[in-house]
Amino acid sequence: MQVKEIISLKGGTLYTTTPQQLLAAAIEIMADLDVGSLVVIDGGKMAGMLTFREVLLALKAHNVCPVDVTVGDVMLKNPVFVGSGTEVNDLRQMMIETRSRYLPVVDDGTLLGVVSLHDVAKAVLEEQHFENKMLKNYIKNWPDGKEDH
Repeated sequence: MQVKEIISLKGGTLYTTTPQQLLAAAIEIMADLDVGSLVVIDGGKMAGMLTFREVLLALKAHNVCPVDVTVGDVMLKNPVFVGSGTEVNDLRQMMIETRSRYLPVVDDGTLLGVVSLHDVAKAVLEEQHFENKMLKNYIKNWPDGKEDH
């Protein structure tokens, strides 16, 4: 399974913000949409990522009240990203090594979406369920060696 299959399963919805947006507004968007990350877009290109990790660090650094703090002040600049042809096992390894719960998917400079650890887990479970179903069907229909006469 490749990353493009995960993107296909989850859909192409992409949630974005700008570096100039107030962090409080971005937090509200994340809460309302029940998402853990926003892609930060500046000048039509990905400038970074805002995840709940950066939000928590900002809350701690600003004594829990991030007044006048912008997304650009706290976003993860130059996030690690993957291509759509990346194999899921390589994706999982990269997520573990970089401690990233969200990775942008970029092909030839074009942002295709964001995959989360949740998306990966869901896709792997669905793939395993499909394989189990196919194996059970194969075993159920296994010839028993008796000839019909």
